[in-house]
Amino acid sequence: MNEPLAERIRPKSLEDYISQQHLIGPNGSLTNQIKNGVIPSLIFWGPPGTGKTTLANIIAHESQRPFYTLSAISSGVKDVREVIEKAKQSGGLFTSKNPILFIDEIHRFSKSQQDSLLGAVEKGWVTLIGATTENPSFEIIPALLSRCQVYVLNSFGKEDLEALLDRAMTTDSNLKKKKIELKETEALLRLSGGDGRKLLNIFELIVNSEAQEKVVITNELVLNKVQKNTVLYDKTGEQHYDIISAFIKSIRGSDPNAAVYWLARMIEGGEDVKFIARRMVILASEDIGNANPTALVMANTTFQAVNTIGHPEARIILSQCATYLASSPKSNSSYMAINLAQQKVRETGDLSVPMAIRNAPTKLMKDLGYGKGYGYAHDHKDSFVDLEFLPDEISGTSFYQPGNNARENAMREFLKKRWKDKYGF
Repeated sequence: MNEPLAERIRPKSLEDYISQQHLIGPNGSLTNQIKNGVIPSLIFWGPPGTGKTTLANIIAHESQRPFYTLSAISSGVKDVREVIEKAKQSGGLFTSKNPILFIDEIHRFSKSQQDSLLGAVEKGWVTLIGATTENPSFEIIPALLSRCQVYVLNSFGKEDLEALLDRAMTTDSNLKKKKIELKETEALLRLSGGDGRKLLNIFELIVNSEAQEKVVITNELVLNKVQKNTVLYDKTGEQHYDIISAFIKSIRGSDPNAAVYWLARMIEGGEDVKFIARRMVILASEDIGNANPTALVMANTTFQAVNTIGHPEARIILSQCATYLASSPKSNSSYMAINLAQQKVRETGDLSVPMAIRNAPTKLMKDLGYGKGYGYAHDHKDSFVDLEFLPDEISGTSFYQPGNNARENAMREFLKKRWKDKYGF
């Protein structure tokens, strides 16, 4: 009878499920699918303790399907194939509903392990539900990801965590043996970091450590009972998102000292060095861009280097890159340009390519006017020819405006000489 509290009170139905109302509330994106039993293959992406496993179990129960589960930590390709074979047999002649195969921490599966799932998912032998704490775009192979719907689960909010505590006290037979008073909950909720399972583990630890029948939960009691009162960094919890945000914003704000401090917090907390490097590659283009094009080269080289070097020396490479990016001039003009251009595409649809710059590989195309009037830039002075490169309907529309920094000011002058006032440079 050593089953933890989180397991003892795990909900069995949608009605008992706490949080994630954007998925399973009255207007949730999963609600009707579950009730109708039309379940596609799914990836649940979210921090630990947000109900991914519970939701997978409920889906199987509500849709009355056979349920198989694997853990990516302990399962190999052989295990995957054995479960798929069992699922094929159980779903064959006796039911029209595909069995559900739930894989916890699916991001830990190698490419070959993920490849072994493709055939079963594609042929409908199983409906896959994967749970991951990592971004599926980077950790799930494209062929498998394209066959799944991705749903994001959020950390539990204050009301969700309080509801979880209330359920534990009113439904768990062990806790009901004691008189528990929640006098103060701030420390309890803060230490949970939005992780429901962690909250229940801490709560049960505190209650069980008190010998008397009445237990009054206060912030002081919680902090005294929990060995590690302050969590420096939890790479799977709320601080994961707060600290990477602080790191990125420090670099964007040109503060190398703050950047290297938050970097140290992540390294000391055991953060994946590839995750840190990947974020710096994005920042180098989004926040520095053409103000210092070398920043992207530096960040990309850093990403490649930390993949090769690993811990602990990767920290030196990350520090060099972080301080370099923080000390670089900043510009988000390229980022803004692609946002504006995509918005214009959504507004105007598929506008025709101007005839002069269309490809004309055949005589028929040339006869139809494809490529007519095109001037090869290198045949003209300063390698420039005044042509219309945008569709007529949006001629003169400006998407890219160089930022106010030395390099982009020079780019602005270069563009002004060629386009005069056409784009407002």
